[in-house]
Amino acid sequence: MFTPSSHDVRRFFCEALRKQRNGEILSPMDAIAADWIVQHPEYHAELEDVEAAIARDYSVEGGKPNPFLHLSMHLSIAEQVSIDQPRGIKAAHDLLVSRIGEHEAHHQIMECLGEMIWTSQRNGLPPDTEAYIECVRQRATR
Repeated sequence: MFTPSSHDVRRFFCEALRKQRNGEILSPMDAIAADWIVQHPEYHAELEDVEAAIARDYSVEGGKPNPFLHLSMHLSIAEQVSIDQPRGIKAAHDLLVSRIGEHEAHHQIMECLGEMIWTSQRNGLPPDTEAYIECVRQRATR
């Protein structure tokens, strides 16, 4: 099982942007990451300097959003949808996308995903994927 460090993740996103801008060949994962990076121009400056990106502190106390966490969540959701895991996420995602569009749907799903993870950690229980899917479904029917 591959468990990248935060530095590895930051390098990955910085490199995906660099490759995309330079017209280099992108791996499938680079291409997915680059697509989401392009949709977040507010992060481009932070992704342009790898060493600064690695050194930067994105603690809650710093009050600055973490672009690497945000982009990683986009990738996680894209992967979940592509393999329909947890089962039902693709249908819930597609319903939400039909209502509010792909990008905003991902942001809504991120809130559900974050809630599921937070609840799991707080209660010391496995993630409740049924509650996660139901959260996405509810957002699709609002």
